[in-house]
Amino acid sequence: MLQTDSDIRSRLLVARLPAMPQILLKLLEHCQNDDAGMGELASLIAKDPGIASKILSVANSSAYHRNGQKAGLEQSLASIGTDMVKTLVISESVFQIFNNISQANNTDLRGFWKHSLSAAVIAREIAVRMKYPHVEEAYLAGLLHDVGRLALLAAAPKEYATNFMAADDANLCAVEQRTLQMTHAEAGAMLVERWHLDSFLADSVLYHHESVARVGSAHPLIRIVILAHMLSSHEIDDPVLLEAGLLCGIDAEGLADIGGRAADLVRQAADYLGIDLAGADDITSPPATVATPSPDPTRDRLSEEVRNLVLATNAGRSFARSQSEAELLETVTRSARILFGFDDAIMLQMDATGHALVGCAVGPHRQRLSEFSVPLSADGPVANAANQLRVTPLRRTGKLLGVGEEQLLRMMGTNALVSVPLSQGGRCIGVLVGGLSPEQLFELQPRERFMQAFAAQASTALAAAGAERSDSNLQLANVAEDYRQASRRVAHEVNNPLSIIKNYLSILDSKLQRQEPVSGELSILNEEIDRVGQIVHGMVEMEPAARSSAGGGSDVNRVAGEVVRLFRDTEFVPASVRIVTRLDDQPSEIAAGADLVKQILVNLLKNAVEAMPRGGEIEVANNGHLNRDGRLYLELSIRDTGGGMAPEIMTNLFAPGRSTKDGAHRGLGLSIVQSLVRQIDGMILCRSNKQGTTFEILLPVPVPVPSGDGVAAGGKSLPRSAVAQSQMMDSL
Repeated sequence: MLQTDSDIRSRLLVARLPAMPQILLKLLEHCQNDDAGMGELASLIAKDPGIASKILSVANSSAYHRNGQKAGLEQSLASIGTDMVKTLVISESVFQIFNNISQANNTDLRGFWKHSLSAAVIAREIAVRMKYPHVEEAYLAGLLHDVGRLALLAAAPKEYATNFMAADDANLCAVEQRTLQMTHAEAGAMLVERWHLDSFLADSVLYHHESVARVGSAHPLIRIVILAHMLSSHEIDDPVLLEAGLLCGIDAEGLADIGGRAADLVRQAADYLGIDLAGADDITSPPATVATPSPDPTRDRLSEEVRNLVLATNAGRSFARSQSEAELLETVTRSARILFGFDDAIMLQMDATGHALVGCAVGPHRQRLSEFSVPLSADGPVANAANQLRVTPLRRTGKLLGVGEEQLLRMMGTNALVSVPLSQGGRCIGVLVGGLSPEQLFELQPRERFMQAFAAQASTALAAAGAERSDSNLQLANVAEDYRQASRRVAHEVNNPLSIIKNYLSILDSKLQRQEPVSGELSILNEEIDRVGQIVHGMVEMEPAARSSAGGGSDVNRVAGEVVRLFRDTEFVPASVRIVTRLDDQPSEIAAGADLVKQILVNLLKNAVEAMPRGGEIEVANNGHLNRDGRLYLELSIRDTGGGMAPEIMTNLFAPGRSTKDGAHRGLGLSIVQSLVRQIDGMILCRSNKQGTTFEILLPVPVPVPSGDGVAAGGKSLPRSAVAQSQMMDSL
């Protein structure tokens, strides 16, 4: 959620706060240049009549002037020394700022100036003891550490006037946060950043009320300003002050020495600057208080809400008219630019994994966005907006940003952006990113509810478009999956006759070498080659051809006997496995084609052999007729003495991919068997335990419709067995 301090921030941005004097900026650059001489410093100061006059006044005062002649500017600089010159320039520049801010409010700044000067001279002393290389920077940071109080007074005089004179402590920060949703430390850092000073100066202002425990590893300038602030407002024996001193390598004795010298240094600086601090010690600093809030402008707020609702609803109608998802994305980003004043807007959508946002290739950044992505694990405003489902702002502040954020800012050519999440059912489906200026960002904050309403309309439209796309993709995926499954089934089933063909070719080769008859083997080879063709044709046609060949009749005993012989002759069965049959003493006519029955038996026998790697027995048995649900079946069973199947395998026995065997087509055999059994209107059952596994196949028996005693329709006589079978069915 955007912060509710938008009013104060906006007022700070539009308030007529003074710019940082250019001479101070140039002086800070001069201080970093060790080769710069007194002549260059004199030329620099001569460009600012006010500061030049101050330098001449101090140099010709009784403290420095010893003869009757007035000193020129360069002589004055040499007389008072470089360090004092830098101090005077910095102090005068900052107090020009202070005076410009305070004049409009007619505020007594004596206490404020004394505290700021105290922090400045103490910060410089601390910097010297710490051997911090930029003592002028420390002095400036001390002077500016409370400039946020002046900024808040200028931007919100009515709300802040009662607390401007309050004691500068943690309680003041808490009251500021409660009443203005912004502390003077934040306001000061914002102002320093606006002046484009070094980022550590802004940080030292921002963190000068932080606890000692949090700044142990912070930049030295931050620790210096915290200690200077505390030393100018705490008793010397305060444990917190002593702890802060240790962070800067200064013990209690050193702190007492710095504090004792500070008063004289402050008076000297005030005299040189012409600042009257008389009576500053008599000004009391009461505790901060919370003023009674003014009534909420309910009518205006309600009017704004209604207006936003109407605009969001109209936007939703325009989204619904989009003819394609790409057109919808274009409409959403274009509407966002118009309604919220974005300089630019782009859309990021959640990828299929749900772990990253990817750019939508629409708009002027089409090519760059197509390869742009933001991982949700990243720590940035876009990822945070998606993860937390809250509108998240970002503005360039000089601090190092993540590469993704830098890319977005560069792509849109802006210095700030706002990330608006789009969600459905509590789940992020995308993020709208708008690029704008920092000033626009703060002006946009009161319209957060409008952005949320707009995002809700866009989310609904995108979800509907995504659902339509998903349905189309699902249909295509289902068709593709059907063909993939068919291809796998073809590969699996063709492998069986090809293996038989391969083994029979080996047998054929041996017989030819011995000049033995091979007509039987050639017949089997022809049959298996034909079976390969039937399998391929039936599977590729998604099984209609196979189903059409399922009809007809066959002798199950003969088919089972042929399959067993194939396994024995082609060495499918190792010496450790014995196959026995019980076929001849039972009826054998079934209403199913021989090829499909053979395909079923080959799969089941192959599985049984593989289930007994250490050997065992396989029994193929014709168990005779069985009535199931008013229909007559012939039961054929295949039993092995392997170790049985685990319960989790049994639970999904006929589902593809459940086998524990290795290979590209593992787990397909039983699913294919079940499919083939269903094609012939049969049933398949399985029982398995530690003593082995038994598959029972119920094969339909042909039952002709009788037309009199022993005569079928059409005047043809029925076999006695068929008549008996028909009578049996009638009696059931």
